[in-house]
Amino acid sequence: MTPNEDKRIRETLKQKTWNEIKTNDSWAIFKVMSEFVDGYEKLSRIGPCVSVFGSARTKPGETYYELAENIAFQLTQNGYGVITGGGPGIMEAGNKGAHRGGGVSVGLNIELPFEQKDNPFIDRGKNLEFDYFFVRKVMFVKYAQGFVAMPGGFGTLDELFEAITLIQTKKIAKFPIILVGTSFWNGLLDWIIETMLKKQGNISDVDLELFKIVDTADEVVDIINNFYKKHLLSPNF
Repeated sequence: MTPNEDKRIRETLKQKTWNEIKTNDSWAIFKVMSEFVDGYEKLSRIGPCVSVFGSARTKPGETYYELAENIAFQLTQNGYGVITGGGPGIMEAGNKGAHRGGGVSVGLNIELPFEQKDNPFIDRGKNLEFDYFFVRKVMFVKYAQGFVAMPGGFGTLDELFEAITLIQTKKIAKFPIILVGTSFWNGLLDWIIETMLKKQGNISDVDLELFKIVDTADEVVDIINNFYKKHLLSPNF
């Protein structure tokens, strides 16, 4: 543990005075409010979009980078905008594909000590900056009519299961959730089925219908288009 990490833990556990609570914790509420207000104002006008999640560590030229770019490009050709985390890797690929396709390209960036930085393919005025992960996740979900999860790490899983949980508990409508890359996701699916469902009974059979696993951009776009046709909705054309 570094000295800074130790200091941070001790500061968190330290008993605070009433004045410290008023000065620090109470004023943080206004920062949270400002992020919500800014996000609502900017994103409420963007039209139907699909949120694309994935690793910040995926490099240009790698299979999933190129696939994410192609997915985003095809989404824009079908009238959808693209929302990403605004950083490098899969996020950059998503914004790059949307930019190449002439569609809406949104980036929800967050200040992190590593990996995260703005990519250059986000539309002007559609790059939002967040300090709070929970505010950012609200924006990912509130203004998306579909979710595409590319291979990624803990952050990708966090965003993916946030969307699944909100749909499972009927807090949001049942929008499509699509996991791309069977070789990456099948191990997780096996664990969900064998352990969560069959062994522990922590989910129901019907919960497995909340998402689909595919391998191609065409499959992603078909699933989202079919969802729109089923519900007589129209994208941005």
